[in-house]
Amino acid sequence: MAQISDDCFAFGGQMRPIDETAALIASKLSAVEEVETVPLLLADGRVLAKKMVASLPLPPFTNSAVDGYAVRGADLPQTVETAFAVAGRVQAGMAANEPVRPGQTVRIFTGAPMPDGVDTVFMQEDVSIDGSGRILLPPGLKKGANVRPAGEDVALGEAVLPAGHRMRPQDIALAAALGFTELQVRRRIRVAVFSTGDEIVAPGDMRGPAQLFDSNRFMLTAMLARLCCDITDLGILVDDSRLIAEKLSEAALSHDLILTSGGVSTGEADCVKAAVESAGTLVFWRVAIKPGRPVAMGVIDGTPLIGLPGNPVASFVTFAHIARPAILALAGALQPPPTPIAMRAAFSYSKKQGRREYVRASVRAAADGCYEATKFPREGAGLLSSLVATDGLVELGEEIVRVEPGHTVQFLPYSSLM
Repeated sequence: MAQISDDCFAFGGQMRPIDETAALIASKLSAVEEVETVPLLLADGRVLAKKMVASLPLPPFTNSAVDGYAVRGADLPQTVETAFAVAGRVQAGMAANEPVRPGQTVRIFTGAPMPDGVDTVFMQEDVSIDGSGRILLPPGLKKGANVRPAGEDVALGEAVLPAGHRMRPQDIALAAALGFTELQVRRRIRVAVFSTGDEIVAPGDMRGPAQLFDSNRFMLTAMLARLCCDITDLGILVDDSRLIAEKLSEAALSHDLILTSGGVSTGEADCVKAAVESAGTLVFWRVAIKPGRPVAMGVIDGTPLIGLPGNPVASFVTFAHIARPAILALAGALQPPPTPIAMRAAFSYSKKQGRREYVRASVRAAADGCYEATKFPREGAGLLSSLVATDGLVELGEEIVRVEPGHTVQFLPYSSLM
């Protein structure tokens, strides 16, 4: 397991800005050292353990970019349409064995290798045929047109992906085109997850009249799965600080991260904060973010713990902005922050200065063709429907106190946060 010291974060109890908090967490967490080899088809979402270097150029040979007729650049018609005899035919996957002589053309198809001597291709729709079967090529085409040179896409020996890159489907395609069948990646991050609270029960269990079905654990597990984590579901723990402390200590023995939901606010029944202080060290528990101010960060026997709020929307937002960067740091992933999209606000909103707020919003096309963000009509960090019915979050920085229709705001699609 990745081990950190209990005092490595070394900051006090003041409410911290979200960017500073996320950056500090990421800087203090070291990537797991274990590396494993996985088949290419199972590499999506995994983090490269070493850079990927091209062992061949792409394309590996010069080929035609279109269906048409290939000629020598020296023979290109300059002012008038010129007739050429067809010397052969080259299809994709076939070798071009015969060189093309002056005054000749060859029928060629997309992806077929260029025969020796030719360097330009006329698109088939731009040519015609005369009465004797010769091809009439028009003037005006530049030498090298419609040809893909060897190495045009990727050069031999080029580092195409760095170590720490998190693989995507397009990266899988590139690796396959270079001939890779397997990749060396960091092992999966092992995360223990549990919810806390007497007020929740698991779906399928008997629910009391004052209880709710647990949704956070399922949401967080799904978000962790998208980050390719190995997940241990520890279920629901009742509001008992001693019991929670015991479970935290047990989980710390075999996991890289402990993730909890609920019990981190200031109520008498919020037991996670007390349990962390009993089993390890509590390094912070308030972040200047809405929704989601009560967020706990602790260290249990060298294993980091992140305690997320119990309200579902707050849990979602804080996972995206605090837990996700921590997980990527543990995985050794390069992690540029999500890039917001500037768009026009179609709502009014007031907020406190000095706090980052995330407003649930949908995107629509206005009458003038511009895209604008519309705010979900109701407030509340417990409204799961607000996450389902919207497209993302409008990010309002600490310095903003008021938004009016027509203002430019920064929009983060949900897809960029998972």
